[in-house]
Amino acid sequence: MAHDLFDDPRITAVGLLTEAYLGLSNRLACQIAQHELSAIEFEVLLRLGRSPDGQLRMTDLSAQTSLTASGVTRVVDRLERTGMVARTACASDRRSLYAVITTSGRNRLAAVLPGHLELISEWFTGRLAAEDLESLLAGLRQIRDAVRPGAEAGAKSHIAA
Repeated sequence: MAHDLFDDPRITAVGLLTEAYLGLSNRLACQIAQHELSAIEFEVLLRLGRSPDGQLRMTDLSAQTSLTASGVTRVVDRLERTGMVARTACASDRRSLYAVITTSGRNRLAAVLPGHLELISEWFTGRLAAEDLESLLAGLRQIRDAVRPGAEAGAKSHIAA
């Protein structure tokens, strides 16, 4: 009876998702590192670049990434030191700060993205039929919204990743 649990397709689904994610993440991280960015620095820049006015409240950035509030602060500190991100005060709430992508940050993204998109196409989207990709994205959004409420906070809903 316990053996039936080992063969449960739910375990297979999570295992395949994990293996695919880790394999793709490793390939992408190597390409990102060639541009002297860590994967999380790239993610922060990308989320800022895809957000309205190139900015997100620090709390929204935390909700959209795998970072805690203090983790976001550390990453934004590093990106601010290199001139790729700036902080600005929120006009309506003095307790809130925005992280804003700078021209330098946009330029770094522009340098990384062509190779990044090639890898995504080669190892992910290019391996799926268009309708399969649409179904996968819809399913992933449902799961993401269930396990990470607020992950789209501050972002345009049609491009949130």
